[in-house]
Amino acid sequence: MIPALDYIKPNTLDEALEVLHQNRSGAKIIAGGTDIIPGLQQGSSRFKDINLLVDLSRVKEFWIIEKRNDKIVLGAGINFSDVASNKLLNERYPLLAKAASTVGSLQIRNRATLVGNFTNNAPCADSVPPLLVYNALIKIQSLLSVREISLQEFLLGPYKTQLKNDEVITEILLPIPDKNLKGEFYKLGRRRAVSISRITLAILASVSNSFFDEIRIASGAVTPIGKRFYNIEKFALGKISQTGTFKEIAMELGKEVLELTGLRWSSAYKLPVVQQMIYQLLERNYGNHK
Repeated sequence: MIPALDYIKPNTLDEALEVLHQNRSGAKIIAGGTDIIPGLQQGSSRFKDINLLVDLSRVKEFWIIEKRNDKIVLGAGINFSDVASNKLLNERYPLLAKAASTVGSLQIRNRATLVGNFTNNAPCADSVPPLLVYNALIKIQSLLSVREISLQEFLLGPYKTQLKNDEVITEILLPIPDKNLKGEFYKLGRRRAVSISRITLAILASVSNSFFDEIRIASGAVTPIGKRFYNIEKFALGKISQTGTFKEIAMELGKEVLELTGLRWSSAYKLPVVQQMIYQLLERNYGNHK
């Protein structure tokens, strides 16, 4: 049962920031509500100190998808259906569009926001790996300040981020990727639909004269939070795009995942699957220097 809470629905960002500034300790932002409402119903300890819900669904500034200089900007109200159906995002950020199309059911995609997904920061957040390989930045505002940081920097731990009680994420900023970069998003769940991810992988790379001149790899649900594997990218950079290299990258990925997570009950099946899937993604997208 959801406890009795105060509720306010500001019309503008300034109104929302004022409310959060005045109610720093007990206010909680709500947009789609697909995480917080079930959490309240279940009595989750993460939401026990809330006494005010601040609904941002009326804030018009949050409902944008637009090109701004060398970036595509997504407002904080954009949901997964918006992402999956948007022509510009499908053309420029196909991994993100694919990830969005796999989230929950149609009803959930119509409600759940991209920002809410990574701000909740569950290990299985499907938006995180593609956003990481696209070098996503986020704009954060409070009544007194504005800042921009990378998504990886923003994510601290399972269900923990840098967002302060009086702050709102207002925008996602996606640098426009080079046209030579191509890749794939992979998701493994326990069933075909409405499935919580067990493993997600995103890879984006370009090959020039048979060698990797750029490569980006990120995972979700494999490590405690979504993670970009910068060490492996450095290892792969400049190597020839061939089967032997793909196997080396798969081996390195398995080692790094094990170092991050330690030996767990799921390691026996997750590690081989992660290694096999990264190998297959590499072979499928960059084998024979495609």
